[in-house]
Amino acid sequence: MIQYTEEKIFTKDQIEHLFLSVHWISGEYPERLYKALLHSSTVITAWDGDRLVGLLRALDDSEMLAYIHYVLVDPQYQGKKIAGTLVEKAKEIYKDYVYIEGMPEESKNVPFYQKHGFQVMKDGVPIVIRNYGNRH
Repeated sequence: MIQYTEEKIFTKDQIEHLFLSVHWISGEYPERLYKALLHSSTVITAWDGDRLVGLLRALDDSEMLAYIHYVLVDPQYQGKKIAGTLVEKAKEIYKDYVYIEGMPEESKNVPFYQKHGFQVMKDGVPIVIRNYGNRH
């Protein structure tokens, strides 16, 4: 049975393993990623015993806007509604905020978010600067 928590009880190695399991470049910056998660507004994790199998990270301004940045699930656990449960838990945490936003980096993931009540911004366009050069 999968257990969920908002406590930041994960280790750097667990985080690195999870992110690399889905081939996310963030996993190549384990020190920075670990520190970033510890300082994030909300991190919800999914556990199978002592194995970290899923994670959602959100950043917020404490009143108006919450931004869901990461939703990821270990490939061995995908298809078990873990990602959906993480998103629903985040929606509950931020139910009184004016906006809950996210930016799926792959358009193929948009239907997943729509299934959970998100709408595509009609005139929205994602923007990004990637600073991959500094891996320290």
